Amino acid sequence: MRILPTILLLSTLGPALAQPVVIGHAGLQPLDRKTLERIYTGRIVEIGGVRVTPVNLPQGNELREAFLRHYLSQDENKYTGYWTVRRYVGKGTPPPELPSSAEVVEFVSKTEGAIGYVESVEVPEGVQILLRSP
Repeated sequence: MRILPTILLLSTLGPALAQPVVIGHAGLQPLDRKTLERIYTGRIVEIGGVRVTPVNLPQGNELREAFLRHYLSQDENKYTGYWTVRRYVGKGTPPPELPSSAEVVEFVSKTEGAIGYVESVEVPEGVQILLRSP
């Protein structure tokens, strides 16, 4: 009888357990949270003379939700709404979405100035860790 409540509790912890790590193309310097927020909201497009290209996972992805919560202090609705307004007034477009963490890693490793995020256990060689979740 105690198994069902335990299973239900563990199933609700999925998004809370996601630990995103911000990765970047080799050569990028570590970032602070404020700079990362400005990159993902389109207010910074260049760091140290290098044009940055942030990428996101698709809407509804639990790691994306954890990233928005931990690093940008936003939920999906607030983030999407922000970009809807920015696009409408001609102030940019949201970061492109890639379908999987594997594609984020591949893009970041091959693209100068690329920034993305993956699960903390998925960080491969060939990319730089720019910021870890507190």
